[in-house]
Amino acid sequence: MMWGCMTSKGVGLACRIEGRMNAAYYTNILTNEFLATLAFRGLDHREVIFQQDNDPKHTSAAASNWFDLYEIPVLEWPSQSPDLNPIEHLWRHLKMELAKFEAEPRTIDELWDRVEKTWYGISVDVCLNLIDSMPARVSAVLKARGGYTRY
Repeated sequence: MMWGCMTSKGVGLACRIEGRMNAAYYTNILTNEFLATLAFRGLDHREVIFQQDNDPKHTSAAASNWFDLYEIPVLEWPSQSPDLNPIEHLWRHLKMELAKFEAEPRTIDELWDRVEKTWYGISVDVCLNLIDSMPARVSAVLKARGGYTRY
C-alpha cells in the first residue's frame, strides 16, 4: 500500500505503508509526507483545502486535532456519497501506467521502485486536469441525483 496526495503543482511525496494504517500512522504521514509535500511544492498550508474520504482514520479525533493544530481546512464530505475525489482517478492512472511494464515485479521492493518512478513521472497536467474536472463531476452527480455517472 501507499499514501500519496496531489496538488495543483503536481503529485506529493509517495509514502510506502508498512503494515496496517491507523489514526496515529495517518497523522504521522500527514506530519512527514504531507507537510514536506507542501514545502516541496512551495504551497502555504494556510492556503490549501485538504480533501479526503470518510475513512475512520481520516475522521478520527487524532486526525481532526492534527488538521486543527496546523490550521488546514478539510473539505466537508458527506458519508455514503459518491466518491468524486480526483485522486481516485490518479490511482487508476498510476495502475494503468504500472501495467505497461512487460514483466511482473519479482519482489515487493522492485514493485515499490516502479511505483515511485511512475508516481514521480506523473505530470502536473494530469493533476490539473483531474482537479479542473471537479465542477463537471459534481454537476453530473447532481444531474443523476446521486446515481451512476461516468466518473
